[in-house]
Amino acid sequence: MNSGESDGARNVEAMRGVAAMVVAYFHCRVIAWVGIRHYLAGEHAPFSLDTVLAYLTIPLVWGAIGVPIFFVISGYCIHRSHAARLARNPLYRPDAGDFLLRRFIRIYPVLFFALLLTFALDSFSANFWPHNERLGDLGLRTFAGNLLALQGITVPTYGSNGALWTLSLEIQFYALYPLLFAVRRRIGANGTLCALMLLAAASYALFEQRGIIVFTSYWAAWYLGAWVAERDVRGARPAGRRVGVAAFVLLALGCAAPVQYFQFQIWALAFAPLLSIMVRARASRTLVMRALEKVGEFSYSLYIVHIPIYVALVSWQFRSIKPDTILWSLEYFLIALACAYVFHLLVERPAISVLRRLSRRRTAPRSPLSAPSPLPLDERG
Repeated sequence: MNSGESDGARNVEAMRGVAAMVVAYFHCRVIAWVGIRHYLAGEHAPFSLDTVLAYLTIPLVWGAIGVPIFFVISGYCIHRSHAARLARNPLYRPDAGDFLLRRFIRIYPVLFFALLLTFALDSFSANFWPHNERLGDLGLRTFAGNLLALQGITVPTYGSNGALWTLSLEIQFYALYPLLFAVRRRIGANGTLCALMLLAAASYALFEQRGIIVFTSYWAAWYLGAWVAERDVRGARPAGRRVGVAAFVLLALGCAAPVQYFQFQIWALAFAPLLSIMVRARASRTLVMRALEKVGEFSYSLYIVHIPIYVALVSWQFRSIKPDTILWSLEYFLIALACAYVFHLLVERPAISVLRRLSRRRTAPRSPLSAPSPLPLDERG
């Protein structure tokens, strides 16, 4: 990997870390705090730490923005190496079996143990009365349905772990990626994006409005990242200043959209040009940037375990009554961050090690004294 690609990979990892933390604290703020309106309705000192933090965290009511950012980054990471091979060889086709095996190794060990952790934490939370409103079905059918990526279609998300709805979409994206790649070879990147946008509009009318969450409603948002990857490998110029300004305007318009589905689509559209800028930018080596990269490394673990942790903490400490002070939400967020990192070390990192070994088999032999290679960008999506 040359220095430009290395910088791009580090920037992508840092963006993933930011998105994961925004989503995680967005959920924590909802689960472990009474909310800004209820707080301001009470009697509080105007310049207390609680009040200052309450106002400072108001932008996080739009914390769901991290989800479409994840979709766009995932599309970029998954498609970039295949887009590069296609650019060199117009007859290139990905090995579907190898691709799906790698996706399975990357996703399912973490998902399986996250479901077990959800069962354990929710069972603990159910011991306290009144029960937390986020506790859901822990039945075997729901467990199996979540493993099969059917949450939102035939089963609810497992227990309190509402974040799993987006993971089902990711799995569906990956399962159909070889088909999507074949479509892209036939009608081109722009044609594929237009087709997926039309599909998203139809899917919204047929499924999303009926409460059925399926990949067709969000596929265009995911493919925006793949479209950026196509431009990247062709050496197209990154988005200019005017496009960057327009992207930030779109981000603001997304916040004003009255329906979350449209927020997601607008945010994805806005983030795509920002991603094209970031993957070409030189990576900062500041302490903050390195910390964000580190969080990006275990962002999957953080995303998939944080909600049951919050629910367990609030159920145990406050009997599901949301505390008036926002400070508890900050403490719970840090606890979830630490727990997610431990989960990453125990579950996610072994799966990544398997992927690294598979990747090394495709490259020249390495010295046994050489440092472990980083996980390829296309296997971080």
